[in-house]
Amino acid sequence: MKKIVILLFALVTFLIVGAKQVDNIASASSQNYLFFSTGCAHCYKVDAYFQKNNILEQYNIEKKNTGDTENAQRFNEICQDKGILIDERGVPMLYFEGQCLMGDAPIINFFEEYTGNANNSSNNNLPLDQTDLTIPMVISGALVDAINPCEFAVLILLLTTILINSDRKKSLQAGLAFSLSMFISYYLIGLGLYGAVASAGLSSTFMKIIGVLSILVGLFNLKDYFWYGKGFVMEVPLSWRPRMKKLIRSVTSPIGAFFVGFLVSLFLLPCTSGPYIVVMGMLGNTATFSTALWMLLLYNLIFISPMVLITIGVYKGLDPKKLEKLRSSKIKFLHLIAGLIMLGMGITILWGVV
Repeated sequence: MKKIVILLFALVTFLIVGAKQVDNIASASSQNYLFFSTGCAHCYKVDAYFQKNNILEQYNIEKKNTGDTENAQRFNEICQDKGILIDERGVPMLYFEGQCLMGDAPIINFFEEYTGNANNSSNNNLPLDQTDLTIPMVISGALVDAINPCEFAVLILLLTTILINSDRKKSLQAGLAFSLSMFISYYLIGLGLYGAVASAGLSSTFMKIIGVLSILVGLFNLKDYFWYGKGFVMEVPLSWRPRMKKLIRSVTSPIGAFFVGFLVSLFLLPCTSGPYIVVMGMLGNTATFSTALWMLLLYNLIFISPMVLITIGVYKGLDPKKLEKLRSSKIKFLHLIAGLIMLGMGITILWGVV
């Protein structure tokens, strides 16, 4: 008898919980929602279109900020009910009359057709879509990192060390292995930065902070062009360099170069993190996960491309000592280019284009 009572109690509890869950989903499915995130440029574009055309009131659509825990849960319930995978979910997302639309263009195009305004000009004066500028911004930041003098110095020292202890073939393998480990470590760091910013649900104020940071990095680089060596420099701190050089000079094989690359990437962070933080902050606040993945790939391929070219050049017969002399003579010019690019990025962000 006890077992029957326990089973009945468990069954009733299961039915109550199940009914409540079904009721939650049914309640979510019977309404129209626009899910958005604060600071998301795509969401801002949809919101501007909706306000201009009075869409929310006309079609009884409720706005839900996914930065709120309850709204995020409702968002995920609807996505799960519609079979949308976790890595495919993003904002803005419109749940309208039982169907899901994700992204600014699909949502706006849907209402243009739905309201019969496909041929009118109501969409012409909307804010610039962030995707129009994401690729140039990512490329700009990557170029700043790619021409970083610290990166060149480390690689040239590594190749010189390998050449002293071995031959050009080993030097080629070591340079490529080092470049690969730098790519992997920075890609993982980028994923971490993106995840931290994206999960925080930060506001547009955060983008202003990113813009100010970009301008500061630019000004510090310009300082190194006009007054190089005075005060601090936008390079590896002087106190770190002996230890880093000792670590690099201990490398005698391509495998050693691969593993040392992960450690060296940490030494280089003060020198290379400025542009990376700016770009990852921008992506984390505006880009979907799938977009961020390939943007990260693009960024880091550009970042390691000079290392690969220098490695191939040394293999073909370029003297690393001459390369180091060239790097030293152009170091101020490299800071000038980096400073101007970072200033341009910061001004673009603060002007609200992104």
